[in-house]
Amino acid sequence: MTFPSRLPSRPAAHPDAVVQGDRYRITVLTDGLVRLEWSESGSFEDRASTFALNRELPVPEFRVIEDGDHLEIVTSRFRLTYDQGPFTASGLSLAVLGGISHYNSVWRFGQEVEDLGGTARTLDEADGAVPLEPGVISRNGYAVIDDSTSFLFEEDGWVAPRAGAGTAAGTSASTAHDLYVFAYGHDYRQALQAFYAVSGPTPVLPRFALGNWWSRYYPYTADGYRELIERFQAEGLPFSVSVIDMDWHLVDVDPVHGSGWTGYTWNRDLFPDPAGLLAWLHEHGLRITLNVHPADGVRSYEEAYPAMARALGRNPEDGEPIAFDVTDRAFLEAYVEVLHRGLEKDGVDFWWLDWQQGPHSRVPGIDPLWMLNHVHYLDNSREGRRGLTFSRYAGPGSHRYPVGFSGDTVISWASLAFQPGFTAAASNIGYGWWSHDIGGHFFGTRDDELATRWLQLGVLSPIMRLHSGADPFITKEPWTFGAESREVMTSFLRLRHRLLPYLHTMNHRAADDGAPLVLPMYYDHPEVDEAYQVPHQYTFGTELLVAPITEPADPRTRLGRVRAWLPEGTWVDLLTDLVYDGDRLTYLHRDLASIPVLARAGAVVPLDAQQVPQNEPRNPDALEVLVVVGADGGFELVEDDDTAAGGTARTRIAYEQASGTVQISPPEGAADVVPEVRSWTLTFPALADGAEPAAEVEGRAVPVRVTREATRTSVTVEDVPRAAVLRVHLGAARALRPNDVAPRLFALLDRAQIEYATKSQVYEVATADRPLAVRLTHLQALGLEPALETAVTELLCARAARASA
Repeated sequence: MTFPSRLPSRPAAHPDAVVQGDRYRITVLTDGLVRLEWSESGSFEDRASTFALNRELPVPEFRVIEDGDHLEIVTSRFRLTYDQGPFTASGLSLAVLGGISHYNSVWRFGQEVEDLGGTARTLDEADGAVPLEPGVISRNGYAVIDDSTSFLFEEDGWVAPRAGAGTAAGTSASTAHDLYVFAYGHDYRQALQAFYAVSGPTPVLPRFALGNWWSRYYPYTADGYRELIERFQAEGLPFSVSVIDMDWHLVDVDPVHGSGWTGYTWNRDLFPDPAGLLAWLHEHGLRITLNVHPADGVRSYEEAYPAMARALGRNPEDGEPIAFDVTDRAFLEAYVEVLHRGLEKDGVDFWWLDWQQGPHSRVPGIDPLWMLNHVHYLDNSREGRRGLTFSRYAGPGSHRYPVGFSGDTVISWASLAFQPGFTAAASNIGYGWWSHDIGGHFFGTRDDELATRWLQLGVLSPIMRLHSGADPFITKEPWTFGAESREVMTSFLRLRHRLLPYLHTMNHRAADDGAPLVLPMYYDHPEVDEAYQVPHQYTFGTELLVAPITEPADPRTRLGRVRAWLPEGTWVDLLTDLVYDGDRLTYLHRDLASIPVLARAGAVVPLDAQQVPQNEPRNPDALEVLVVVGADGGFELVEDDDTAAGGTARTRIAYEQASGTVQISPPEGAADVVPEVRSWTLTFPALADGAEPAAEVEGRAVPVRVTREATRTSVTVEDVPRAAVLRVHLGAARALRPNDVAPRLFALLDRAQIEYATKSQVYEVATADRPLAVRLTHLQALGLEPALETAVTELLCARAARASA
């Protein structure tokens, strides 16, 4: 590593974008983003900051209107009014244009901004909701990032505090302001694009980061860890990342040295041959990250202490502790080159930076967490690798250093209920790759249902890291749960690895298009009130809508329930094949085996065809593609060699409703990353009866294998050459089947712990050959328990169809 290293940046704006006075500077960065600076000294900052790397953007069209001290700047999105004096609420304001239908679309300096939230530094000890830091979108149409106190990057990559950092409030140096006002109205995606344009893109994660991570705070032995991985493989449970918590290093140290939280020396009582174990894990398809708490520096008992002392020009014989100091270039270089390089030679792939000691360092304004994230990510990106680090959020711009560690949460339903909305809202500040303690870290009560629901959320989250705290009774291995939970957990862990072709494509989309994997519903529906009423619900990539179940099942129906909003259109739950008409709020009910994962008509979702996937996620030799009929659709599958310098291959999969044809085109780009021959299975959920599938490769008919389950049809074509065009034709059947309401209703009532007479009465009323409105009002008059009534109503009203259909 050439130290210090740096990210590419263009920090100085084009002069034509700047309007400046003696003590103010206004930079029109885009038509909806303006930078506002005030400085008593009249000096302004053109160095990159932790948030803003790139201010040299194409100059947008804008007008400047001056009338004495009155200044206006007008773009297509905003009108800025300023009296050219010190920033005040009366003298500096910005009106959002574009007809925002909200009573308060004017921002005034100093007022509290009601945005839609961003994220938080940590969820440590959270038992439910925590306050969120600001994001860049709001229903008022404007949002603000205050960059006044962030530290700066010098041209050589080193860091510097702001002028006056640490100065007491009220002094002249503390009156400097550096604000970024986002004025995009309800064009939330463009606001996010502007954020990335200034702060830099989200990097592409290495593919292995998208699989299952195993994480437990536990003093494993090398033999015990091998036995665990072998048991996972025997159970058909794929994992791609091994997270080894702090017991890898010495933790029982002489009190004269302080605590054992910080450590860099393998505990050879537990791991006699560290390099051998890590090589074995690599051979079994896993990457490794080790936990480090660097705050206590390097003490004399560490194996690396003599080398660290010499690197810093000290006498190793003195035995004096070496303090952790991210503001010291020499220390930070030795920290990387001596402490971590040696351990990386043993086989460590990336680092879990468990920094919890606050935002302060020896230089006011320099946040050690920021520095650790920045340095470790850049260092991990060397030699053509895709960089990865694992650490807490440090503020706007942290998206450049994925993956995020959200901290040690309490095991509770309240913690689970908060996490979907927390994850989605993080995209409002561009932070798309949160990793939660799936299942929770500590405290709480054993609850198999809670653990199962949390795992289901994890599988449909940005990063799936199954985690347990130090308590020996807190476990997450599926075989430690009851039979039903064990089966469901196993199925979902396999599903995560089957989703990798889809997830890796979305990984590239996040980097290339500035679209995080998980987004709140209001991004696509900003003018619909219902989109704001389901914060726990989110889109998962381009094709899927997920509504996790985060409350205990009703004890009588034994179904979990979630309030969901379905946008206009036709939707199919890919886990149950239930079909829904959209444009409504509704309750969705599921047994423990499922959560709502819906796809709109025309959706195309590629999966690994292996039912029991391997640990290491490679570009598979066989793919299964889910195709929801009812509308045209398409998907561009992105594959690569998982290096920063390597090329990508893009394979277009298109479905045409009029002809009932799926066409898979040859990959474009670096085609050699794709297997030369691949088997394709096209699966059509909820497909109506009557399909007569046929296939052709390069225009020649080829054999197909057709598999029909109760509600879906699959067509497999073997050994398709990479360069060939594959077409699969459905024939006449190109419609979604009517929901099989009667048998589903019977199954619902059969499992319910209610009176037999009630079961019979409900079934008779619900399946009667009478208009739906009559049946619904009859059911309402029965005085059913709400959980039962909404479950029955969901089945009857999923689509406008008769129960006998």
